[in-house]
Amino acid sequence: MDQRELVERARRGDHDAFAVLAGRLVARLDAAARLILRDPELARDAVQEGFIGAWRNLPTLRDPERFEAWLHRLVFRACIDLIRRRGRRVVEVELAPSDGPAVGDMAAIVADRELLDAALAGLRPEWRAVVVLHYYLGMPLPDVATTLGIPIGTVKSRHHRSLEAMRVSIAADLAPARTPVAGGQVA
Repeated sequence: MDQRELVERARRGDHDAFAVLAGRLVARLDAAARLILRDPELARDAVQEGFIGAWRNLPTLRDPERFEAWLHRLVFRACIDLIRRRGRRVVEVELAPSDGPAVGDMAAIVADRELLDAALAGLRPEWRAVVVLHYYLGMPLPDVATTLGIPIGTVKSRHHRSLEAMRVSIAADLAPARTPVAGGQVA
């Protein structure tokens, strides 16, 4: 059954159709929310709030073909709302295994992931949302703007600033430690 038909059935109150729609997206939404919120429990709350909002507001969705983008927007707005309500907290994030190469230097791969994760964690949540939507979910920047409900210029600005901040963070982590030696010089 295609998405349009499922959305139409869900609009008429069919819980099973909505469950099918939700089931197709829940893993991706949860993973993206974890990257933005940095907390698995908060991520589940945001996804749940997004699904509740989708169920309640499904009759207002004008184009059933845009259900997925609309649901992404609801979940990411819920992420931002949770951040605003709870304030900024430092938490550990659990990254899902990557689909990267199975061979090679695993220590280097883990180190690279840790550097990337630390750089991502250092971003403001609004910037992190742009990076996650664009690179993790593969959305083009215009779709990111639509999903977040902000102008494309704002998305491009946040994208550029996010990448620059991540580059600076990674470069700082990769720079060799400079230690003072006799005479106040650094080695």
